[in-house]
Formats: sequence, C-alpha cells, structure tokens
Amino acid sequence: MKIVIAGAGAIGGYIGARLTRAGANVVLFARGPHLRAMQERGLRVISPDGDFEVKPEVSGDLATIGRADVVFLGVKAHSLTGLSPQLHPLLGEETLVVSTQNGIPWWYFQDYGGELDGLRLERVDPGGVIAAAIESRRVVGALAYFATDVAEPGVIHHTEGNRISLGEPNGTRSDRTKALSEVLIGAGFRCPVSVRFRHEIWVKLLGNVAFNPISALTGGTLEEIVRHPDTSRLVRELMQETETVAGKLGIELPISIDQRMAGAEKVGAHKTSMLQDFEAGRPMELEAVVGAVVELGEKLGVSMPSTRAVYACARLLDEHRGRRVAPRMEGVVA
Repeated sequence: MKIVIAGAGAIGGYIGARLTRAGANVVLFARGPHLRAMQERGLRVISPDGDFEVKPEVSGDLATIGRADVVFLGVKAHSLTGLSPQLHPLLGEETLVVSTQNGIPWWYFQDYGGELDGLRLERVDPGGVIAAAIESRRVVGALAYFATDVAEPGVIHHTEGNRISLGEPNGTRSDRTKALSEVLIGAGFRCPVSVRFRHEIWVKLLGNVAFNPISALTGGTLEEIVRHPDTSRLVRELMQETETVAGKLGIELPISIDQRMAGAEKVGAHKTSMLQDFEAGRPMELEAVVGAVVELGEKLGVSMPSTRAVYACARLLDEHRGRRVAPRMEGVVA
C-alpha cells in the first residue's frame, strides 16, 4: 500500500513519521523550510511516548510522486481549494482520499439523501473546487485525536493521544477502511472504524467550534479557558448553539457539554491548532470549524448569537493579522 501524506505538518507529519518508522511505503509532501529540513536531516518526533527520528521519502512536487493507493490530506481545510486540483497525478482508479480536516468536511452532504443531499457550504468549498477535484467515491473520513505541533522545521512535538477514527461517509464498515485501519494500527495508532462517522464529526466539532476561536482571541490554553468563569460560560453557549444545529440534522450527540468540557480540561495546558496557527502567522482554520456551522445554522433557521459574535471577532482578527504578515509567509506546512 503506497501512502502519500499531502501536507506533512503537525497532523500529517506525525502520521507519516509513525508510518515510516513501522516500515510502510510512505511519501511526505511539504514545502518551504519544513521540506528542506526533512530533506537534509529527516523528521524528528518529540513525544512523551519516546522520541524518535525517521528518514522518510519527501517531495515538494506532487507531479513526481506517482500513483498512490491512499492520499492523506494533511493540510488545513482552507488550503484544500489550492491543493485539491493538484492531486490528479496521485489518483489511480482505486485511490482513496482520506480527509483529516477539522470542522465540517466538504463531502459531508455528498450522497447524504433527503432535502440536503448535495448541499455545498460556501465557507468550506468555495465554488465547489474541492468536490470537482475529488470524486465522492474516493473519500474516507478521518478524525485525529492527538495533540501535535511543528516545533521547528523538521521537528514535530507530540503532546498526547494516539487515536485516529476512520469512517465511510455512507456508514458501512468497508474492506478498504479495515485494511487502512490495520496499517495505522501497525504504526502504533488506535484506529477504530466508525459506522456513525457523521455523529463523531459533531462530537469533535462541539469542542472545536468553541475552544479554537476563543483560544485564538484570548491566547488561552484549554485548561485556562475551561477554568475561567467568563470564557467557560461562553464556551457553553457556543456548544449549546452547535448542539441545536446538530439536532436539526438528526444528530443526537452521545456526550454532554459537561463531559466535553471535562475532556478538554484533562488535556491541560495545550494550545489549540487555531491558536498555534495564529501565533505562527498562518491563516486559521476558521471557516470549516466555525463559519460552516454559522452558515448551516442560517440554512436551518437556528439563531446563533454567541457563535456569530465569536466568529465575527475571530474573522476580523485573522484578516487583520493576515494583511500584516502575508509578505513573510512561505510554503505549505499544514
């Protein structure tokens, strides 16, 4: 099984490093200083489970890699519109494309059935570029439950967690997801295959929609946000509004808001991926995580005053910071 990690940053790089260490056939795609560091020194992982270094095959040009059996999309959701049209050289007849992005994925309403079948969220897939480049039959969903960041080019810091959930959009337990799960288990991940993957998306989103933008606006870690009385109250409001949107889709969440907040506090002094991106001068994964929920709420007639307010502030922050740092940004390290 040939696996390409299209975006070998914090999430994709960690997956690629563990697969490489396990002897899998993996190619990591990156650009800029991160690519150069991996080419020169390899990829180092710093982890409480034990540090290790690997020398993976890396590339800065997708056109030179050849056909893949599996492509992991390791870039952030907002980078998919640029990346997806470039994937064609990797895609054979049976190639799987595994989405690892936070938030509501572009494929969520593909083959959905009912009145919302085929619904495209503009904040997730502007102009339908991603859906046009990646056929729905290829898609396998993935959710990463581990905390990582790029400490410096060529170095990934792993804080905690080792689970990746896989799921077919149609809810079946397919041979292809079971085969991919076995490969990931062989690399040391816990990798269940879910038959209720859309439900699981909303469970993770329940936390991300609140903690991610609030962390970017305040600079707070997960435990700080939960323990502060005012931000904790705001988190609950965003979660309640998001839970209402999920309910309109027939999603009954198997976890309470109290449980979700307790889980975040347990992670401790971890900076969300959105705060990491903000501090590093990268665009934040705001639209797929928060903007898409607001857009979906509009379509479903759900009032979301708290979510709208946080989204508006975070969006202005992202746009203002983007104008200021754009000349210094380089490459893709997703």
